[in-house]
Amino acid sequence: MANTEERIVMTPKKKTGNSTTLAMERKSIASAGDQPRKTSLHVAGGEHSGIVINKEVEAGGEEVPAHLCLEFRVFLVNANSGKHAQEKRVLSYWFKQEFPPVQRPRYAQDFFKQLVSPTEFPRDYVGFIKKIMKLMQLSFPMFKKIEVELTQEKEIETIPDRPTRPGALLFTVGVVQPKVSAEPTAMPEATEEKVLDMIEASYPNPITLDKMCGNFTSNEANVRAILSELQLKKKIKAMESNLNAFTRVQGDQENITVVKQMPKVEAAKQPTIAIITGQYYEKMAVDAMMTNRQTFVRYATVGETQAYTVGDIGSHRCVVTKLPMTGHSREASIASGSSTTRLLGTFQGVEYVFIVGVGGGVPHYTDYDRHVRLGDVVLAAPNKAGQRFIYQYCQTAEVRESGEVVFETKSWCPPEITLQLIGEQLKDKAKVDEGPACWQTNYSCGLSELSGDQDGQTWARPAQVTDKLFMSIGGGDLIEVGHPTPKPGTEDPRGNGTPVLHIGPVAAGRGVSLDDQLRQEFAYKNGILAYDSELDSVVESIYGNRKDHYMLIRGIADYKDGTRRKEWQHYAALMAASVLKSVIVNIEPMY
Repeated sequence: MANTEERIVMTPKKKTGNSTTLAMERKSIASAGDQPRKTSLHVAGGEHSGIVINKEVEAGGEEVPAHLCLEFRVFLVNANSGKHAQEKRVLSYWFKQEFPPVQRPRYAQDFFKQLVSPTEFPRDYVGFIKKIMKLMQLSFPMFKKIEVELTQEKEIETIPDRPTRPGALLFTVGVVQPKVSAEPTAMPEATEEKVLDMIEASYPNPITLDKMCGNFTSNEANVRAILSELQLKKKIKAMESNLNAFTRVQGDQENITVVKQMPKVEAAKQPTIAIITGQYYEKMAVDAMMTNRQTFVRYATVGETQAYTVGDIGSHRCVVTKLPMTGHSREASIASGSSTTRLLGTFQGVEYVFIVGVGGGVPHYTDYDRHVRLGDVVLAAPNKAGQRFIYQYCQTAEVRESGEVVFETKSWCPPEITLQLIGEQLKDKAKVDEGPACWQTNYSCGLSELSGDQDGQTWARPAQVTDKLFMSIGGGDLIEVGHPTPKPGTEDPRGNGTPVLHIGPVAAGRGVSLDDQLRQEFAYKNGILAYDSELDSVVESIYGNRKDHYMLIRGIADYKDGTRRKEWQHYAALMAASVLKSVIVNIEPMY
């Protein structure tokens, strides 16, 4: 009986005018001397022992679909002509049958990170294929087969001057070191956009001229000139009590009442639903879903200003507020928790609480069904693995000597999951119904109302090509990769501008949300679909006020925590508000 040895065999699969497909497969090959070897086989020796090159194109048998795929791009430099070709590379993975499917995405990503490590990035075809085979042989024994398809897409005179995102690596095969774009660190100059952002972030609290000047390199005269321009455009106003303090002017200013105390509301007109937002544009988006709006503002001499907009969504009376500040500071956490407690104390008829706005999606680079993209919406709910939480805050993350990461967390889940069940029903209904989903209709109505503002275009869905996806490959380095594609015969609805609804947990915690490696590790361990900018004190206040029904709804604006990609924020906020309306109109009326 012939002896056999496990080898990694490379075989050409297909070649066209601009593409080549190669397969690297784990096979049992007869040992040397047992039988004559085909002349088309080249068996490597020495340090490459165990590698076999098959020069014959393999006859096509019945193809089993790949378990996972991952796509990325590089720029090739022609040493003779000096021109550059953009090339797409697609890796397709097949695993051994005994390898659990739940572990496969992480395993494939770890392989990819080692393959494209910037310190050892293969700078020619031979090195690239050789590295795949050596990694399969020595470090990743659970791969049965890997195919790589290399497609030349276009030729350009020069490569881009910088990556498509600050901090990202621009991989260029043929150049000694890849270029890296540095993040700006200095204080910015004052512009209309930045000054308005600062005033909106402070809302409902006014912000003083001195405080604004402290955040810009521009002198006071320049900041004053910008403030005057914003006042002429009726976007801000000076406070009567202090002409050097400014606040945002709302679109329906005629429906705003400044009060010393919140007016008493008769029981039949008490809001039963409270909606909490963290950013001004998030509140604008929710306001656009309401009718019969009336805003009450109580300016505080000490503490935080209170601003509540009361109105109707469907048959339900709702109250909306914006937190005075959000973020990672202790001051922001205390202010957010206190504002939530005051809201629920002022409107004691509230039974349902929603936290609505933008968040950062968790990408699944190799799994289309679990992949969360920009513009999608995540409804916070327990995942299917039996973990009973909708929101999880990571307090600390410890990397042990063994390399294992241990997370200390705190989690919350409402006693009643009525809202989460409504979310699942909406998602299921959208799959079978023809025509636009109900939240798409809500979005169109909201967009129409907000487009009356001169900045209405900012609420439209950005071009799909701006949804760039990056993978951390260690050492602070990133590489741009392609989004996973749906199964053959199905289409990605996002290609037609339709976002996808996801049901699963949301998380926060500066230690994980802003660290590429830890964020993915934490998300995979706990089934997290999105991160936000630390609203744990808000959730804790809702829990402490014994509200049995609550939900977070996050429109995905980036792949961090929702604060990084400005061009997607307004659309994501409006889409989150649109889904909110769809959930609310399906709540049974209380009276």
